[in-house]
Amino acid sequence: MNTKTRVQRDSMGEVSIPQSMYYGAQTQRAVENFPISGMRLPRSFIRAQGIVKAAAARANEVCGQLEPNLARAIIQAAEEVMEGRWDDHFVVDVYQAGAGTSQNMNANEVIANRAAEILGGRVGETERVHPNDHVNRGQSTNDTIHVAINIAAAETIHQGLIPAAERLIREIHHKAEVFDNIVKPGRTHLQDAVPLRVGQELSAYGQSLEHALDGIRESLPLLYQIGLGGNAVGTGINTPPGYADRAVQEVADRTGLPFREPDNRFAFIQNTGAAIKVHGALKVLAVHLDKCVSDLRLLSSGPRTGLAEMRLPAVQPGSSIMPGKVNPVMAEMVNMVTVQVIGNDAAITAAGTRAQLELNVMMPVIAHNVLQSIDILTRAMEVFRKRAVAGLEVDERRCRELVEQSLALATALNPSLGYDKAAEVAKKAYTEGKTLRQVVMEEGLLGEEEADRVLNPDRMIP
Repeated sequence: MNTKTRVQRDSMGEVSIPQSMYYGAQTQRAVENFPISGMRLPRSFIRAQGIVKAAAARANEVCGQLEPNLARAIIQAAEEVMEGRWDDHFVVDVYQAGAGTSQNMNANEVIANRAAEILGGRVGETERVHPNDHVNRGQSTNDTIHVAINIAAAETIHQGLIPAAERLIREIHHKAEVFDNIVKPGRTHLQDAVPLRVGQELSAYGQSLEHALDGIRESLPLLYQIGLGGNAVGTGINTPPGYADRAVQEVADRTGLPFREPDNRFAFIQNTGAAIKVHGALKVLAVHLDKCVSDLRLLSSGPRTGLAEMRLPAVQPGSSIMPGKVNPVMAEMVNMVTVQVIGNDAAITAAGTRAQLELNVMMPVIAHNVLQSIDILTRAMEVFRKRAVAGLEVDERRCRELVEQSLALATALNPSLGYDKAAEVAKKAYTEGKTLRQVVMEEGLLGEEEADRVLNPDRMIP
């Protein structure tokens, strides 16, 4: 094991740091102070930090706050962070210093050391490129971490979640078209209800997910408001005129997304409203997704003693003791993901209440939960589409048999027999183990042709 270290100094004194790492003293203190979960903020967030630092350096150069060669070195180092080259050097635990000061300094130190190296210096020399004076110039943890949350969430929603959801919705609607003509029993309260077509049932899943996705899209404009340049409390202390405008425009240019200055920079820094709103929309998607996969799991139960109207693809053995058993594992995986997202929403809501006076100090845990939800929802939808919905089959004969046995067909007798008499027929059919048609024929309540017409399930469906 390489145990070589170097010594660096911060405002609290000297710290020993692994020689191979680009971070500095404050990051090392955070590593020692917060050995909590072993979890770090994800790639999307580190990329967003690189975007922020590159945008700030460019704005400082334009505003005359950084020499061009220094700004270019910082921008190059920040772009390398964006690309993922130094992810192993971002080592601070999710559960860290309030608001994310350690996370911000992790980025500042890595970029400063790499920029110094680009300029011909050595890692650990802060005279050439200082993490606070140069990389963090015109910034604070309070605006940069918050901005990075919004950037990372917006990018991952656009690049991952929305396309994955759209593909899943299209696949569900395709299956609805393929199986549209198959009539099946409806069920309410897990009891027999009037029939419907498989296509109608599946189309409801697709439409519900579409509405949920619309809600996510509608929440994006709040994410686009970023208070970069607001600095510690929103006043923009130590920033020159034009810095905020230029920094925000740089973020928009680098992401291709319509980021803009917030309506009120003080409100932006005090609150994490965008994250709360966006995750609320993610929770809605999770709820509807859970309904969809839970229904498919139930409708495919069996294969002989369950509903067995549908068949989900077999993807792996289902039991360590029961030979031949196959479980709906893809649906169960999505159920676990949706439960996690709903739990994340509770954590984000609680963290949102920790916005006190000019700052919310819970931004790292908000970042972790928002980005985790986006990531796992994206992956779950993509895998479920490929390994479950795309191979979904419907047992038409089973559906027809169950429809013919359904006592809810008695609803169609209401116009000719009345509700009370139809209820008697249904109860007798159930007690004697007969079909409704058999009972109405035995009691002479309807003629053969009329019974066939009235109790025809196809006729009951628009």
